[in-house]
Amino acid sequence: MLQPPAPLTVVMIAYSRANLLDVTGPVQAFSDARRPDGTPAYRVVVASENGGPVPTGAGVEISTVPLVEVMKEPVDTMLVAGGDPSMPVEATASLRALMVPFLDRPRRIGSICVGAFLLAELGVLDGREATTHWAQCSKLQTEYPAITVKPDSIFITAGRVWSSAGVSAGIDMALAMIEEDLGHEAALTLARELVLFLKRPGGQSQFSVELQRQMRDVRGRFDDLHSWMRSNLDQDLSVPSLAAAANMSPRNFARVYLRETGASPARAVEQLRVEAARRMLETIPDTIQRIAYRVGFGDDERMRRSFLKFFGVSPQDYRARFGASALPRPETELVN
Repeated sequence: MLQPPAPLTVVMIAYSRANLLDVTGPVQAFSDARRPDGTPAYRVVVASENGGPVPTGAGVEISTVPLVEVMKEPVDTMLVAGGDPSMPVEATASLRALMVPFLDRPRRIGSICVGAFLLAELGVLDGREATTHWAQCSKLQTEYPAITVKPDSIFITAGRVWSSAGVSAGIDMALAMIEEDLGHEAALTLARELVLFLKRPGGQSQFSVELQRQMRDVRGRFDDLHSWMRSNLDQDLSVPSLAAAANMSPRNFARVYLRETGASPARAVEQLRVEAARRMLETIPDTIQRIAYRVGFGDDERMRRSFLKFFGVSPQDYRARFGASALPRPETELVN
């Protein structure tokens, strides 16, 4: 009788002030994964520089084993948890030095959230596409220009190197790794058990305040205009109307607005309408058509195109995911 294959070893690297969910989310997913015969597909080990209890950013200690001890045996996947974004790079210097001899051993290596900065400092991400939490993407790109940072991705695969966005995206990445190893059905079964999307619709822009930040010009010249626009989204917001509200000529307004905000007036109007529609989809039971009318899109098809542009999902899918009282659509890979 053939023996079932040995579980693949997954090592999660933690350190003081690591994000608790960055560690436990992927660990739970891998721990629950099963082969068709019901045997565990993975052996999951949480490791740290010295082993022993490690305090997370949530104040909860997690048990770990020394990384050197774990790496004495074959390791399939090595993951680095994220932590406090304000933590100086020097805080993990000794951990990174300990990791150097082991970087080429695993079949896969990856990061969760700002764990990408540890891999970046080690040069693992050089010449590759990568992602991290949306709020830290600009910093990652600025400090490590050899990396091509993709700010809207939930996770990225670049050969054997994987990286994921903020916190819960580590679970998305773990599910994708499990799907790669065990196949679609096994990963879908696990996603159902965990009550998760196997493939989450859309990108990080669904969860960030990027649109709001883009709408703030540095010197605040158009703050009053933006407030007026938000209160009049269902009205004519053409350049002549906006220029009149700003007490400027249309030509001068369009030129100055683009210079000060980095967006054309038309794009700014679209962004504000999408943002208002998003909030309504999350909080009120109005129909898609009614919301499209209330925020000035005129019809639901125009609003659908804008949602796909900014969020990568339709208004219907957005409501299914984030609506306060909406139920998941039958075709999504989600089971309660």
